[in-house]
Amino acid sequence: MKVSDNHGEESGWSQPGTFETAFLGPAEWDATFISAADEKADSSRGIRLRREFHLEKGIVSARVYATALGLYELTLNGAPVGNAVLTPGWTSYRKRLLYQTYDVTGMLAAGPNAVGATLAPGWYKGDLGWVGQRNLYGSSTALLFLLVVTYSDVRTHRVASDTEWKTAQGPILFSELYHGETYDAQAEEEGWDKPGFADAGWKPVVARRRDVGALTAQDGPLVDRQELLPARSLFVTPRGERVVDFGQNIAGRVRFHVQGAAGQKVVLRHAEVLDAAGNFYTANLRSARARVEYVLKGNGVETFEPHFTFHGFRYVMIEEHPGNPDRSDFTAVVLHSRMEPSGTFECSNPLLNSLHHNILWSWKGNAVDVPTDCPQRDERMGWTGDAQVFIRTACFLTRSATFYRKWLRDLAADQRPDGGVPFVVPDILADIAKRDSMMRDTHSSSGWGDAAVICPWTIYEEYGDRRMLSDQYPSMKAWVDYIRVRAQDGLIWSSGFHFGDWVALDAKEGSYFGATPSDLVATAFYARSARLVGQAAQALGRPGEAEEYLRLSDRIVEAFRAEFFTPSGRLAARTQTAHVLALAFDLVPDQHRTRCVETLLTLLSENGGHLTTGFLGTPFICRALSDNGRLADAYALLLKEDFPSWLYQVKHGATTIWEHWDGIKPDGTMWSEKMNSFNHYAYGAVGEWLHRVAAGLDCDPREPGWKRLVMRPGPGGGITWAQASHETPYGRASIAWKLDAGRMTVDVLVPHNATARIVLPHASVGNIEAQGAEMTECEDGAEALVGSGRRVFSWPFDKTRVMRYLS
Repeated sequence: MKVSDNHGEESGWSQPGTFETAFLGPAEWDATFISAADEKADSSRGIRLRREFHLEKGIVSARVYATALGLYELTLNGAPVGNAVLTPGWTSYRKRLLYQTYDVTGMLAAGPNAVGATLAPGWYKGDLGWVGQRNLYGSSTALLFLLVVTYSDVRTHRVASDTEWKTAQGPILFSELYHGETYDAQAEEEGWDKPGFADAGWKPVVARRRDVGALTAQDGPLVDRQELLPARSLFVTPRGERVVDFGQNIAGRVRFHVQGAAGQKVVLRHAEVLDAAGNFYTANLRSARARVEYVLKGNGVETFEPHFTFHGFRYVMIEEHPGNPDRSDFTAVVLHSRMEPSGTFECSNPLLNSLHHNILWSWKGNAVDVPTDCPQRDERMGWTGDAQVFIRTACFLTRSATFYRKWLRDLAADQRPDGGVPFVVPDILADIAKRDSMMRDTHSSSGWGDAAVICPWTIYEEYGDRRMLSDQYPSMKAWVDYIRVRAQDGLIWSSGFHFGDWVALDAKEGSYFGATPSDLVATAFYARSARLVGQAAQALGRPGEAEEYLRLSDRIVEAFRAEFFTPSGRLAARTQTAHVLALAFDLVPDQHRTRCVETLLTLLSENGGHLTTGFLGTPFICRALSDNGRLADAYALLLKEDFPSWLYQVKHGATTIWEHWDGIKPDGTMWSEKMNSFNHYAYGAVGEWLHRVAAGLDCDPREPGWKRLVMRPGPGGGITWAQASHETPYGRASIAWKLDAGRMTVDVLVPHNATARIVLPHASVGNIEAQGAEMTECEDGAEALVGSGRRVFSWPFDKTRVMRYLS
């Protein structure tokens, strides 16, 4: 392959490349699932399996294909296979079980070799959910393994999981995702995963019947150790607890060094925050024990990191230790799915920079194989509502397309035959409901089920991936059709259970449900999803269906206006979220838009300039203001520092986004321990506004995949400079603007094969210094359409305008 540019210059020819395919069908799996015969359903022990095999000379390639019911780790000749953790991840196991492929050519040798595997319950058979349920997918762990070795004469040798393997209980005495791990180093058997080990005391494995038709090649990023954070301090709390502070709330685990006598222990517990008195606080973890216990073997300095668990934490309490620990003995291991960073933001306001930092870290903490709600308590589920409100921010921060592709395939797999969408994906609530009479509704809430439509459409807009849109289109359409059957006259959705504007501050005392009527919220999202399905049909070349769903959306909007607006333009529900959704989803009659905006401002004023919105209103509130000519008011809201606000959390020491505006109250006391996560990214969806409005780096939705950019600086709120960058499918795009000495300067970079519309606020064509750009007047000031490359624009920004936009 070679490339050429628009000046006729050509590159040289690239080197030849190769590729491999996944297995083309179940018939290629000449292996069987194997496990220990005596494994009990209530057991949380780790299980080891091993087998030796002999290879000839002339190995040219070797591949391992592996998966498990539960979680697995593999070794070959004593060395770990791959770097991923928590494999094979969490999917809708009955319909989709992922297998991983490893190149192990350099790990094998002619002669004797050995493979070892360790299994643990994980999501498959371990504790899941807040009601103490387990074995939701099965009651026994099992390994599926196939090694294919190719020799220089093209012959192949295959080593498969079968009844020739042996098994034993290893040093992992207990391992659960919520509760932690107990590891007895005294039970280690040196060389158990190497050839020549004496395994006479090991037992034969048993084969487990399992349909391999659900096996699918890995289709998303694996979870890995992403960062190592040294301990920031080790201190003693007022209660006398020894606590390590890593300075950052994360999802992950702790690696530590220790020296002591055989049988002595290290016991650690994990927490996100300290209480008002400065003591270790774990009540918000609910039933999750988040405890790690290590039993020393007494052989010099020992190093340990748990294998099959993770926790949400900033603080670790040393409950037991054989000596005087030093903070240098402890390292936090950050775990999340492998996604390359793709977006940056920074500005002159350090509190906003801290907020952006918190948004990024909440995304990291909730991207452990599925987009979870929280990483710390007895939940950690793929809540659909949280995922859909945050997805656009996530796509700016990291290359997220394959992460969501994997999860959306599970959403489609778990979608009900009638089109209903589970509250969580993978859907374990349906299983829990069979055993828990308190759970009646487990699917199809507005704003949650709409993830089936909003998420694939957002991925299409961000990456231009028409194939994924096509794959998800039946699921998208089925969701809208599900609503259409249940809506009044097919238009107003007033039936069923809805979370509504979840945990909004205008909720009744003791309630999680915001004051905005469910039928208003449900119909608003219905209108939006119907329109997106119509647009998806257009993008996929389905004109008939496009017309059908766009017309349906128009009819829903008309019905919404008739139902929820009075003839004089008053919105019937006097809540912030009602007005925000009406504005954001273009549901307001044009002649009443000004009144709707003014009423929203009044509602803010009545609350001291603060928001009262919950999970569905908050993501859109700043955009509803700035898109309607109220940029200064959006900044005023964003920059509030007292409760409730984004910066209130920052001022109270948050390093991630909280689930509740008052997770920690002004007096230091906690919100209810029943549901109080300090790493919950939903309110971090304001990151989109920081990137696209404050910094001014956006993509034109009419040309998906950042083929055409919109660069429009958004000065205000006392900010004197801001900058953002994003790795688009075409390369790096960036914007940096600055106000200084009565001038505004904007520095932009447009990637190759892309164009950008540059909008300069309150500029006149005649006074702009521009590099190679033809400026024209526009409603906002001046604009230009430019091609790739870097350009700098500068123009006078007089004192009156500076005061207006910086106040």
